Amino acid sequence: MLNNLNQEIKVCAIIPFYNEEDFLTDVVTETLEYVDKVFAVDDGSTDNSTKKINYFDRVQLISLDRNYGKGYALQSGFDEAIVQGFDIIITLDADKQHNPEFIPDFLSKAAEYDIVIGNRLNDIKIMPIQRVISNTITSRLLSIKTGQKILDSQCGFRAYRSRVIKKVKSHSFGYEAESEMIIYAARAGFRIGFTNISTIYGDEKSKMNSFKAISGFVKILFR
Repeated sequence: MLNNLNQEIKVCAIIPFYNEEDFLTDVVTETLEYVDKVFAVDDGSTDNSTKKINYFDRVQLISLDRNYGKGYALQSGFDEAIVQGFDIIITLDADKQHNPEFIPDFLSKAAEYDIVIGNRLNDIKIMPIQRVISNTITSRLLSIKTGQKILDSQCGFRAYRSRVIKKVKSHSFGYEAESEMIIYAARAGFRIGFTNISTIYGDEKSKMNSFKAISGFVKILFR
């Protein structure tokens, strides 16, 4: 792919998944329209998810031996993306809450920032109220912690420049890993930006354990 200066850049996407056979094919297919390669990380699925994408070109399946958690799955994808020399790494969920059509917006913003995070809080009409409250609170706390304005701390739809991934590594296995990445990146002096994206909630069921997510966030907040 070419950037704004017509320089060749390598762009990949990491899609961690756990039992997403209903949505995974669509997400991977749509993502491939905007990236050079997809790393699909199977976090110990017990359904037919992997069979849905085994035949895809430009998709590398990374299979974990059990369900470790989203943070561990993402780091497994990051490690492989760095080994293969990708310049920009997109992360998005496999449950169709992240629309791949926004990937060009992330790539455009990545010319200015080291990390670009999707901001869903510009349109919260259909976001569950508990999500709005928790996201607002955690975003404000991370803004204080990092000294940078964090608009949507919980969104996993992101773009990372490779230099961030080479220097910043999460040590958490769960959803709190994404907040941990924000803290470590800010501490290392990386610039964090945001791009507005749609809030999508459908028939998917969240796999987030609220108690574990909150307790994990509190732990990383005070590290």
